[in-house]
Amino acid sequence: MGDIMRVQTSGASEETARQDRLAVRGVAASRKMAQTDFSRMQKYKGLIESVAREKNVQVGIIAGIMSRESRAGAALNQGWGDHGNAFGLMQVDKRYHTPRGGWDSREHISQATGILVDMITAIQKRCSDWTSEQQLKGGIAAYNCGPNGVSKNYNDVDSSTTGRDYSNDVVARAQWYQQNW
Repeated sequence: MGDIMRVQTSGASEETARQDRLAVRGVAASRKMAQTDFSRMQKYKGLIESVAREKNVQVGIIAGIMSRESRAGAALNQGWGDHGNAFGLMQVDKRYHTPRGGWDSREHISQATGILVDMITAIQKRCSDWTSEQQLKGGIAAYNCGPNGVSKNYNDVDSSTTGRDYSNDVVARAQWYQQNW
């Protein structure tokens, strides 16, 4: 698996940045949103670190997904988001998986991180000519849209993701968390 700090990213789109009424977009917007979620993220620090060790995933990646998916819990309604289709801090979609554990539990974070690892593995097989960092970014995109939704053209990795910026935004947030954890 690649190193999140070596993944190239353009960050959040203007549309994603507008969620926080930010005047900036790109990496600066993603970092600002990660920073906004940081105090809430601290509540889950021990759980994230434990799951990161167990699944051999950098803590920043888990935190970056958690920030994008649920704003570290702030965007959830009794643990649910996406019009009642996705559950927990990392938004496990009930249409494709059976959510496990409480919405903010270690079991949930472990399940969601396991899904991420499966997506990275699928992209490693599907896009074997990509670098490990490109495969990591592709796996993050696949966490949102499934492996078949990820273009085999790396420059279009987010073409089927929410906001068309999912992996770029998550990577920028993850890099911020990795540096500031």
